[in-house]
Amino acid sequence: MKIKRYAKKAVTMSGDIILNRLFHVLPVKQNKILFLSDVRAQLDGNLAFVRDALPPGYEVVTSLKGDRSERLSFSQWIARNKNLATSRAVFLDDFSDSTAFMHVREGQDLIQLWHGSGAFKKFGYGRAEETGDLKHVHPGYKRYTKAIVSSEEIRPIYARAYGISEDKVYATGVPRTDAFFDEGYRRKKIQGFYEQYPMLREKKIIIFAPTYRGDRVEEAGYAFDKLDLAQMYDSLGDEYAIIFKWHPALYQRMKREHIGLCDLTKYSDFAYDMSEYREVNDLLFVADVLVTDYSSVIFDYALLNKPIVYYTYDLENYAEGRGLYFPFQSYVYGAVANNLEELIDAIKTADVFQGERETFIKRFASANTGEASKRVVELIS
Repeated sequence: MKIKRYAKKAVTMSGDIILNRLFHVLPVKQNKILFLSDVRAQLDGNLAFVRDALPPGYEVVTSLKGDRSERLSFSQWIARNKNLATSRAVFLDDFSDSTAFMHVREGQDLIQLWHGSGAFKKFGYGRAEETGDLKHVHPGYKRYTKAIVSSEEIRPIYARAYGISEDKVYATGVPRTDAFFDEGYRRKKIQGFYEQYPMLREKKIIIFAPTYRGDRVEEAGYAFDKLDLAQMYDSLGDEYAIIFKWHPALYQRMKREHIGLCDLTKYSDFAYDMSEYREVNDLLFVADVLVTDYSSVIFDYALLNKPIVYYTYDLENYAEGRGLYFPFQSYVYGAVANNLEELIDAIKTADVFQGERETFIKRFASANTGEASKRVVELIS
């Protein structure tokens, strides 16, 4: 199966190269903007915030897939390559195989917004420098003409990860974090949530949003045995509800291979899987406490001034295997739990760690001030 999949991928990428060059006979349209994603079925997140910040006069086109394994129809594939070759700017929020061997033309920008803030897990060339495994670094990274980050301090990290010069990395802030400074947006999302889930109004809400385990997104996993829902229900069920928001790559694998936690219907008044909620930030607005680990959600969540618990039962192995840009304690602005008993106690205590939080924001999220979308649009003006 893997050989077949890789063969199909190779054929598609060869076709992308040919089509991209063929469409160079057409001019670049200076008012045309393409929003491209292989992990979003609809335009949301950073892409939507930038789209909404564009002034009148731009022609906006999109090419979206909900999952990397999803195949475009023939007409969608042709349209994607035509738009890649003729758009003044192409915005991404993750890597895309369609840009792997794209020739960025004079007068074009290929701009990576990235789906995570801050700098946590090593990726791209930054990770390959340690492992020596260059063959798994996405070749599209080096084609970015611009990339954005959430603070000045981490510009060199992203430049190294993408294999581009530091002057191509801009500390604009992350567009989707503008929502944290928009009281109207925040109120609307909270109201909509409780209209959909009125039974949660009287509960304290735990958002459980870890990253996946494994070297590659196709093999994303998690140690589900580290979560005993029966024990959590007995300890927290009267006062709390827990919402699981699994990483998109892990969630897709859970659906494909029917893996995961036990049957949540046994705990229908306590445990909810809301992984279909594409934007975790919209869930953070209703959180009373966030439980995560090495996920970049910590960089956005810091802006809300709410308690966080790091559930890092595998810290030593993860740090050695995946690699972190800084020592784990550099990222801590909340309690750290190494086992389920410590996790339950930390949730009940729910300390904000105000001093550590302020230090963390200054270091990793100082450019997230509510005007990131506007600054990104200025990069193509």
